[in-house]
Order: sequence, then C-alpha cells, then structure tokens
Amino acid sequence: MPSSVEKEITHKSHDGAPIEAYTLRGENGAVARVISYGATLTKLWMPDRDGNLADVVLGFDDIAAYTGPHPHFGGIVGRYANRIARGKFALDGREYLLDINNPPNSLHGGKAGFDRHVWQAKPATDPSIAAVHFSYKSADGEEGYPGNLSVDVTYALTPNNELQIDYAARTDKPTPINLTNHTYFNFRGAGDVLGHVVQLNADSYTPVDATLIPTGEIRSVAGTPLDFRKPVAIGARIAEISGDPGGYDHNFIVNGATGTLRCAALVHEPETGREMEVWTTEPAVQFYSGNFLDGTLSGKKSATYTKHSGFCLETQHYPDSVHHPNFPNVILRPGETYKQTTIYSFSAQ
Repeated sequence: MPSSVEKEITHKSHDGAPIEAYTLRGENGAVARVISYGATLTKLWMPDRDGNLADVVLGFDDIAAYTGPHPHFGGIVGRYANRIARGKFALDGREYLLDINNPPNSLHGGKAGFDRHVWQAKPATDPSIAAVHFSYKSADGEEGYPGNLSVDVTYALTPNNELQIDYAARTDKPTPINLTNHTYFNFRGAGDVLGHVVQLNADSYTPVDATLIPTGEIRSVAGTPLDFRKPVAIGARIAEISGDPGGYDHNFIVNGATGTLRCAALVHEPETGREMEVWTTEPAVQFYSGNFLDGTLSGKKSATYTKHSGFCLETQHYPDSVHHPNFPNVILRPGETYKQTTIYSFSAQ
C-alpha cells in the first residue's frame, strides 16, 4: 500500500482549541497516530516475526484522556526534558525560577510543559511521504523560561518501518533547551517489559543523587548493573538498582560524536521477535523502565499500567546541564538553530 496521511478532528483541549489526529500509514503495514495535543504519539502499530501487527506504545484509546493526568505518554517534552535541580538556574547573570513539579526539582518543562499544549499541525506536502509537521511558539516567561521560542517537530513513517522525528527551534533570547519524545514502549503490547533485551551503545553514564539530579561525575558502566554494552534483559539485574521505587532511570552517554546520527540502543523482544534500533544525533539517552507506573491509570483496552509496563529511551542532552559546565551545552542563543534527529527503526527476527 502507498504511504498516506489521514486527518480528523477529535476533541477539544481545556481552552477549547480543537485537537487534531493524524494517522500515518507506511508502505509495509506500519501505522502511527499522532495528535496535535503535545505533538503526542498515541499509537504505533508494528509487525511481529509472523507479520501480525500490534500497537507497541502505551497510552489511551480516548484522545481526551491525554489532556488529563498521566506520565507524559508519547508527548514532546520541553522546554527542558528531564530534571533541573531546585527549579532554578542562572544565565548571563540573571536567575530564573521554574515550577517545582517534581520536588525538589523541575521536571520535563514544568507544570504545563510542551506536551500540555495544542500545537499547530499540517501534513507533509510530498504525497510519497507519510509525515506531519507540528509547530509551537513558547512565549517569553512561559514556565519561567526566557525568550520567545519557536519549535518545529516532524514525524515521518518511512517505507522501512522507521519512525523518524526531526526537531528544530529558534529563540530571541538565550534560553536552555532540551527536547525529547517520551513514548513508553512494550513490544508485546501488554504485561511487563522485564523480558525485553536491551543493548546500549554507551560506555558511561551520569550518576545521580537521591532526587535523580546528576552529581556532575561521568562514570564507566563497567562492573555495574548499568552495563548494557552487551544485550541484557531489563529484568536480569534490575533488583540491583537501589532506591525507591527501584529500576532504571539513568542518563547514558551515547558513544560517538554529538551531532552525528549513530545507534544509541537496540531492543529485542524474544516472544514476538520485534526489534527496535534507536538512532540519534543527541549526546545521551535516558533509559527509564517505567518505575513510577503504579496501576492507577487505565490505558488502552482498559489495561492497567503497573510498574515496568513500559520502557522509555529518551534521546536528549544530559539532565540539569545548566548547573554542570562540564556537560554538553544546552543554551540556545539568538541567531542559532537547535536541531536534532531521532529514528526508531523496527524489524522482526
């Protein structure tokens, strides 16, 4: 079947703006659905080794549920993905205060980050590409961040069952920026993900304190339960991770040069044969094993999302980089353009 993009208007957001849904259909059967609320990926149908399609991302059947409380299912998070310590930072001699929505820190842009707003959307003009473009203008002072920031995100479903996400942003004042997609994956479509086998192209990571803020150290993964340089099941060593609620929520430094597209991760699910490679131009990837899913949310097909029901591979800059000069720069200045690309490439073995 040729690639296609289908549009429908579904619900309205809290301020009455219509929420548009775009269904992307690839040539080889893959299907993605993205909505304008938060530029959120709500469905991703990929084949298993027998060609059977299943939705491999967590979320809701009802689009309206995305406007309610949930742990950032599928959204584009920003202005700064991950955590900023104590909800404040200094830039060019001025201190900025952010919303402390993950005490004592600020997380994923604050109380109403980018995944909590309606974006402008339009399908790609090239009929041979199943793609949709989203844009959002974040006002100077929104959630405490300086500068009017213009953000563009494009989702494209390629004929090779790849979901490619391209990001770009510009600002009129210096501002921190760190964007990512916060999709939770489960290649079986249900149950926990502890049997998924993960390999990370990362020799080192950034240790954190008790509030998940980096200490500033860069440490080797060797000899730790964070060593995924060879394939390891998520559940094989997860009990060795100390702290509450337990599990992986770590920033891994991707080997290779930032800005070059390189493989950050490979995930294999033995039961279905589904595999995913994650390629990115970003310096790091946050591997999160769904530790805070607690069974309080009713998801697709009335599924109860309990601990470890999904995992995330969030390509991004390091957490709390604004407080660590030795981390890669996250300050975007007028005249510069922020750009990054991440590709989730699917196959089945």
